[in-house]
Amino acid sequence: MQITRRQVVRELIGNNIVPQQDSATAFASSNIALCKYWGKRDVELNLPVTSSLSISMSHLGASSKISIAEDKQDQIFLNTQYMSPNTIFYRRLVAFLDLFRPTQDTVFKIDTKTNIPVGAGLASSACGFAATVKALDKLFDWNLSPQQQSVLARIGSGSACRSIYDGFVLWQAGYKENGMDSYAQRLDYTWDELRVGVLLVDERQKSITSSDAMQATVETCPFYKTWPEIVEHAINNTQHAIDTKDFWLLGATAEANALAMHALMLSTTPSIIYTQAATLDYMHLVWRARAEGLGVFFTQDAGPNLKILFLSKDEPRVRAFFMDMEIVAPFSMVTEVIGCDYV
Repeated sequence: MQITRRQVVRELIGNNIVPQQDSATAFASSNIALCKYWGKRDVELNLPVTSSLSISMSHLGASSKISIAEDKQDQIFLNTQYMSPNTIFYRRLVAFLDLFRPTQDTVFKIDTKTNIPVGAGLASSACGFAATVKALDKLFDWNLSPQQQSVLARIGSGSACRSIYDGFVLWQAGYKENGMDSYAQRLDYTWDELRVGVLLVDERQKSITSSDAMQATVETCPFYKTWPEIVEHAINNTQHAIDTKDFWLLGATAEANALAMHALMLSTTPSIIYTQAATLDYMHLVWRARAEGLGVFFTQDAGPNLKILFLSKDEPRVRAFFMDMEIVAPFSMVTEVIGCDYV
């Protein structure tokens, strides 16, 4: 029998769904997968086929303020704009909130603010659901551990389990049917010199969601059976690169893993192509810079935008190639979250 999201939620929080304060606010960073999550073994619980490994995007992310409202239906705001009930954003968030309502008549107001484009392949869902879980934990005074928060966040959006943490994060795929062993945990490493540059190609929402794209890949790509082995090899290499601070191994592994994921999508029926002409232009620019001896690599998630990896010592030279990028220092979390009025 299929284990439901509600059963998992009740196992974690029991019947402890009485608000302990009027409102609560929390922030969660976006995360970029160096070794990708692509494919679910359980769609209901967002359980992945493979493990994955990511890096936090520090000050880039989402802030969520949750309160109990007196209205007739949930009030959902994104960057101060009211979200209509017929939008995907509203429906996904409300379906998640249904798991935590004290009564059927309870109405939530959620005000989410992001400083990254939404639905453009920059993990806006990941940080949004992670921030929501953190805020719910405060609102109901659950005092959940990060591991438990990670499980709840995963139910909202798979990669959200990684956005509970900062730094390098490993999401264990797990094997249990209830998913209690499928959660993320922070790796005990720092790499102060590491930088991530964000290259925006298109800020518009994608024509096909990541969730729909990965299921199509799992169901129709003839080469998907090779993916678990590809990811296992990539995670081993990435962990070794982090342990030894081998930047070239880290970058080469991340780039190859991203290209492998997009190759699977190209081989899906019908083909899924997030890459745009400008995306390819940036890729060729990365390859040209590397041919000139510059340590720079890219990774691409389910969208047209690129993230490039380099070290702080090379920032002036990298900026000369990519003048319009935003640079993130993953291990230098700032106290003021850019673009958000509250933290």
